[in-house]
Amino acid sequence: MFRGFGTLVNVVAVLVGSGIGVLLGNRLAERTRDVVTDALGLVTLLAAAQAASRVGDGRLSDAVGDSAPVLIVLGSMLIGGICGSLLRIETRLEDLGGALQSRLGAASGSEQRRRFTEGFVAASLLFCVGPLTILGSLSDGMGNGADQLLLKATLDGFAAIAFASSFGWGVAASALVVLVVQGSLTVVGAVVGRLLPEAHLLAITATGGLLLIGVALRLLKLKQVPVGDLLPALAVAPVLTAVVIALR
Repeated sequence: MFRGFGTLVNVVAVLVGSGIGVLLGNRLAERTRDVVTDALGLVTLLAAAQAASRVGDGRLSDAVGDSAPVLIVLGSMLIGGICGSLLRIETRLEDLGGALQSRLGAASGSEQRRRFTEGFVAASLLFCVGPLTILGSLSDGMGNGADQLLLKATLDGFAAIAFASSFGWGVAASALVVLVVQGSLTVVGAVVGRLLPEAHLLAITATGGLLLIGVALRLLKLKQVPVGDLLPALAVAPVLTAVVIALR
């Protein structure tokens, strides 16, 4: 298999799952679609808890100290959130969703537009924030195989069915984001992945877990957390980890 194969399979899985979900969604009552979305939100919480629990991983504590992991994640969220809000990432994602809707010829009504955009934003974040996105893409880029991304593709395919049954074609549009994000990370993995220490990856994974909690809260309609604005935290986490290690 060539490098990038995992990302290609992931994109296809999202598109196929979205198509099935749209066809299935037309036959499901609104109440049923809402239940599916709520179930997906709860499963996202589970995945988020598993990722966020890496903050207590002994390998990270050994590298930065017992009290530093939580502070690293906190600092990453604060600095990343400030940067993201200044860059208006959440708003730009929503604007991109609206632009894609127009280009794809989706209905222009306010409700249809809202559902398309919400599906695009929520699916993009769910498919791209999880730890498998980072670890799998880096591993693929380093030439270690695409096993992790193939697992992620399977999970994303089923998730796309559930999402698309509720939100429609906006979920399929998220395949473009998956291609760009995972493709970029695969390139990064090919260039510097071998140089990134394990502690840095654990910090990224723990921070990504918190972002997934924000996605779950959105899906469960509990709070519209601007997760898009928090995405820079994923880049800040390894930098803060490196700083703490250097100061020890």
